[in-house]
Amino acid sequence: MWKIDGAGKEKETLNLLTSTQTIIRDAITELGFNHDMYHLLKEPIKTLEVRIPVRMDDGSTKVFTGFRSQHNDALGPTMGGVRFHHQLKEDDIKALSMWMSLKCGIADLPFGGGKGGVICNPRTMSFGELERLSRGYVRAISQIVGPTKDIPAPDMYTNSQIMSWMMDEYSRLRQFDSPGFITGKPLVLGGSEGREKAGAKGVIICIEEAAKRSGIRLKGARVIVQGFGNAGSYIAKFMHEAGAYIVGISDVYGALYDPDGLNIEYLLSRRDSFGTVTTLFEGAISNQELLEQDCDILVPAAISNQITAENAGSIKAKLIVEAANGPTSLEATRILTERGVLIVPDVLAGAGGVTVSYFEWVQNKQGYYWCEEEITVKLRDRIVKSFNEIYNLAQNRQINMRLAAYIVGIRKMAEATIVRGWI
Repeated sequence: MWKIDGAGKEKETLNLLTSTQTIIRDAITELGFNHDMYHLLKEPIKTLEVRIPVRMDDGSTKVFTGFRSQHNDALGPTMGGVRFHHQLKEDDIKALSMWMSLKCGIADLPFGGGKGGVICNPRTMSFGELERLSRGYVRAISQIVGPTKDIPAPDMYTNSQIMSWMMDEYSRLRQFDSPGFITGKPLVLGGSEGREKAGAKGVIICIEEAAKRSGIRLKGARVIVQGFGNAGSYIAKFMHEAGAYIVGISDVYGALYDPDGLNIEYLLSRRDSFGTVTTLFEGAISNQELLEQDCDILVPAAISNQITAENAGSIKAKLIVEAANGPTSLEATRILTERGVLIVPDVLAGAGGVTVSYFEWVQNKQGYYWCEEEITVKLRDRIVKSFNEIYNLAQNRQINMRLAAYIVGIRKMAEATIVRGWI
């Protein structure tokens, strides 16, 4: 989508909510539903904004703003992560909850999409301040969440420890133990084997399937991973173990590139808990420069709107697998697709995390826990089935995989909406 800037020139619109609504509209049209369906699904059913007072270590009280968005619960309770980020916006949370609905539909899960977050910078906060913020957030949203309403999970800059604090606070409020309230917990509190690696494993499965279609052998393939957080670092590790050359990685401060391959094991040993490692090296390049380096496979695993109309023509990768949320704009998708670049969209490649969150929720409900091997098999089965369905649909209808993924993701949700009598 485009808009006119102050100088009278056309400028690409990079608003995540607007671009998501555009593809939802196109998918609904392809499916043959009427415009009423679009008006229902183009916005979340419920979005809550809360104010959270937190006592800081210096004795002052700081008030944080938080959100929880629930897109659609026609198929069942909503599910989705909670992120802590200083640049968080309400529109981003809405778009992310919509993407979670799509991921659940793609993975054939009995959930709608939810997403939450707090505007804060966890890098500058102490352990105690993060705990008080986490507990305050749960108190603020406690009336609209729960094991049968809306199940939170980890997301950007949140982890199993934060999930533990949130679960404990919810259990205190409800006065009974509630492990099924939240996923991504430590194993000792009812977490699932394989949950921490699930997002990265889902991406790896998609890389393997897409590489077959693109004629790329993983052993010896040159791979760039933009982002070295939880997902990016595991993706780099797994690809390295598969025999690929990781020629580039990045963090928020810059990027490292070596056409002969980086020492991934060394970089993994030196990264901090936020995925920062490039500050230890001289000669780092920018994230944007990294995206334009020569490689076979590019994995954007950082933040949104990294590949746009401005730099799409400079991308040299043959295959792009999106591990981040919304890293490629609609116009960039069109440009790259016309050049023959296969793009595996975020709502498909990123479905591994919510799939294993579903497994964790199921295990909590039945009180019986599976081994990691069983979870890996179940995850692979779902992701491969989803990939094949979306790839074949894209080929048959001569559309890109992003639109095909939205069609698959919306179909069951729309059908459930109709049989419930909402439309």
